[in-house]
Amino acid sequence: MLIGLTAFAGFAVSGAFARPSNRGSTLATCDNVAHGYQCDNAVSHFWGQYSPYFSVASEIADKVPQQCEITFVQILSRHGARDPTASKTASYNATIQKIHANVKNFTGAYAFLADYEYTLGADQLTTFGQQELVNSGTKYYNRYEQLARHLTPFLRSSGEARVVESAQNFTQGFHAAKLADKSSGKLDSAYPYPILVIPEEDGVNNTLNHGLCTDFENGPDGDIAADAQATWTSVFIPPIQARLNAALPGANLSVTDTVSIMDLCPFNTVASPSGTISAFCALFTEAEWHQYGYYETLNKYYGYSYGNALGPTQGVGFANELIARMTNEPVHEGASTNSTLDSINVTFPLGRHMYADFSHDNDMTAIFSALGLYNGTDPLSNTTIVEAAQANGYSASWTVPFAARAYFEKMQCHAHREELVRVVVNDRVLPLTQCNGDSLGRCTLSAFVDSLDFAKTDGHWDQCFV
Repeated sequence: MLIGLTAFAGFAVSGAFARPSNRGSTLATCDNVAHGYQCDNAVSHFWGQYSPYFSVASEIADKVPQQCEITFVQILSRHGARDPTASKTASYNATIQKIHANVKNFTGAYAFLADYEYTLGADQLTTFGQQELVNSGTKYYNRYEQLARHLTPFLRSSGEARVVESAQNFTQGFHAAKLADKSSGKLDSAYPYPILVIPEEDGVNNTLNHGLCTDFENGPDGDIAADAQATWTSVFIPPIQARLNAALPGANLSVTDTVSIMDLCPFNTVASPSGTISAFCALFTEAEWHQYGYYETLNKYYGYSYGNALGPTQGVGFANELIARMTNEPVHEGASTNSTLDSINVTFPLGRHMYADFSHDNDMTAIFSALGLYNGTDPLSNTTIVEAAQANGYSASWTVPFAARAYFEKMQCHAHREELVRVVVNDRVLPLTQCNGDSLGRCTLSAFVDSLDFAKTDGHWDQCFV
C-alpha cells in the first residue's frame, strides 16, 4: 500500500494497493543475500557509488553480543542498481557512437566494441537492482528475526520512482522471509505493507531528499566536489586516455570520454540480470579501478560530507527524526524537519521497534555526516589516492553503493542498565568514537544523543539562504 502525500497544506493522504514488481524474481548469480556482490571483488568493490552492495569487512563483529538483545532497529537504504541518469546515458551513447564512427579496427580486449550496441536506459532500476532490494528485505528479516517475527517495519520512501520501487521490493523480500520462517507461526496478513511516500518536488521539506537549502543547491558550495574531481582527473586519467587512444586509432577520446568508458563497466554489469562482469571492465587495471573509486569518493566527500561546509547540514533533519525514534520523544522542530509530517502519529509514529527508510546516495552521505559518523576521516587529498582503510573506513563504495544499507540499532544487555546504540553500515560496525564507543562499537543511548549537538542545533541551516 502506497500512502501518497498529495498536498503539503493539510496533507491530503490517499492510499492505493500496489504490489511490488516481480521483475527482480531471478536471483543474480554474482549476488547473494548474506554478502551481496561477490564477483571479481578486486574490481567490483572499487566502483564508488556504482558498486553493487557488498559486505564490508568489519574489525568489530557485527553479530549481536552475548547477553544482549536488539530492542530497536532503523534501516536507512539506498535504492538498488539503476541505469545511468538521462544526461549521462545520452553522453555515454554519444561516446560509443563516436568510437564506431571513427575507429576501423577493434582488436584484443577491445574487439567486443565492434558489435557493442548501447542499450542502457535512463534512471530506472535494473532487474539486478530490484533483486538487490528483495535480498535486502530478506536479510533485514533474518538479521532481526526476533523482532520481525511479530512486527513489520514502518516504511517511508523518498518520492523518486526508483526509490519507491526499491521500498516495494524490500517489502517483498521481508514478506517472503516471514512466510518462510516456520517459527513465526502465522500468515503475514499485514502485507502489502503501507509505504509513506514523501514527494521530491520543489519546496517539499523531505528529510530523505535534500533540496531546500538554497545556498547549497545553487551557491558556490556546489562546485567544491567538481573541482576536487577535476584535479584528481588530471592526475590519473591522462595515462589511461593515451592508452585507449593508442588502442583505438581515430577515436580521439577526451578526458570525459575516458571516464565515460570506465562508467560503462559498472552500468553494463548491473544491466545484466545475473550481474555478469562487463567486458568494459577488462580494459582497465586493478590499480586504475582504485583510482576510479577514489574519483567517486571525492565526489561524495566534497559534495555532501565533511569536505563541504553545508554538506552535513543536508542530513540534520533525518538525524533529528532518528533521535526522536530512539528516545520515543517528539521531533526537535528545526528548519530542516517537516513539522506537519513529524507531529502526526500516522505519518511519524513513535514507540515502534522497526523502521525502514529509502533514499539516495547523496542524502545518505549527508545524513552520515550529520550524525558524526566517519568524523575521524582527515580531509581527502585530490592529488594522492587515500584508500578506505586509511580514511577511517570512508569511501563511496564502502558507504553508499547501490542498495547500501545502514542499521541503527538499540540493544539491551544484561551488564548495562541503559540501552546501547550501535551503527552498522554495509555490515561494518562503526567504532562511534564521537560518543566514546566501547570495544564492540557501542555507546549508551544518552551518550549517543549527547554527541549529536550539530544535528540538534540544525547544523549550519542559518547559512542556507545567505
